[in-house]
Amino acid sequence: MSRSWLLILVCCIPVCSGQSVESIFSTQYEIQTVLRIEGALAAAQGDLAIIPKQAADEISASASTMPFSNLELQSEKAIVQHRMVALLNVWGRTLSPMAREYIHYGATTVDIYDTTLILQLLAASDVLDKQMCQLEQTLISLSSAHKNTIMVGRTLGQHALPITFGKKMSTWLGENARHRQRLGQISARLRRSAILKGAVGSYLGLGPKAISLEKLFSQKLGLDSPYASDWHANRDLIAEYALFLALVSKTWGHLGSELFLLQSTDIGETLEFRSATSIGSSTMPHKVNPSKSEALIQASRSIPRLAEVVLDDMVNIFERDNTSRPNKVLADISIASSKQLAIAHRLLKKLIVRPQMMLNNLNRTGQLIMAQRLTFALAKK
Repeated sequence: MSRSWLLILVCCIPVCSGQSVESIFSTQYEIQTVLRIEGALAAAQGDLAIIPKQAADEISASASTMPFSNLELQSEKAIVQHRMVALLNVWGRTLSPMAREYIHYGATTVDIYDTTLILQLLAASDVLDKQMCQLEQTLISLSSAHKNTIMVGRTLGQHALPITFGKKMSTWLGENARHRQRLGQISARLRRSAILKGAVGSYLGLGPKAISLEKLFSQKLGLDSPYASDWHANRDLIAEYALFLALVSKTWGHLGSELFLLQSTDIGETLEFRSATSIGSSTMPHKVNPSKSEALIQASRSIPRLAEVVLDDMVNIFERDNTSRPNKVLADISIASSKQLAIAHRLLKKLIVRPQMMLNNLNRTGQLIMAQRLTFALAKK
């Protein structure tokens, strides 16, 4: 195994545990993230003497808890028909009159919810990267274990030249590594995308210290210095994230398609592991259906369609034509991508490789697969 892949193994986290992508896009996580953002806003305003320090301290301390119930929030939302105002109303009732005056001071709803989305996408990216890391380790193991397992290399569906199964798996290893590099680049841009620019991105309601406030606000959220330009209506980075997931889905759809064919009865070089109690068919019990491979293929068809919806959101109107309706699609595509990566890992972790079948298939052309060697030998004559 090369030094570079050993370094990848060291850098990877072996078990993807804890938070799931699905939980990151839950209502509870969103509410807690909104409170965290409002707390960072108040703390930054307190440090810059934009609001009283006492009010800032009370707001930021309260934001670190859950000072109201979801039932209270939903009841208030039914009355005011505005999620931000509903949250501010029920939260405000738990604060002192003095602190209540300064929550959400100078900000606009879209500042808070666009920053919430950025934090969700960063958290989801972290989970997705850990999943791709797991896949990387599994592919390294498969490539290493089968570096000498001879099989047919096929081009246009025909026997071409001998390769090894380890070589075949290493191609997905390289593709997965490139995806992780891409995700790192996207995450770096997301880390600059906390936004606090006020209505229509003019900074007007945030006062003369607005730009300094935005930088300190981002810092308190653990993010990098924010972009100077207003991106509320410019969704290129959001679209890039979705299109990246579409690209990843095609990688695992490709692998699923490959293993789907390799485990067909007529080729039989690999098999999906199935438990002894699993049923392949209600009427044909001899079948070992490639269900995981099929699931990867299907995900590679549906995920890019979701990415198209996010891409369409780049064609926005004026300074913003909605607040966050496309966020549901971003949640769906993130969750679907995580599920596809999980299926790919389960498939590869217990993949059954059949070296004898590979050798049998290699010999089906009666050693004509070595004809290229003969061609080169005759070329000298």
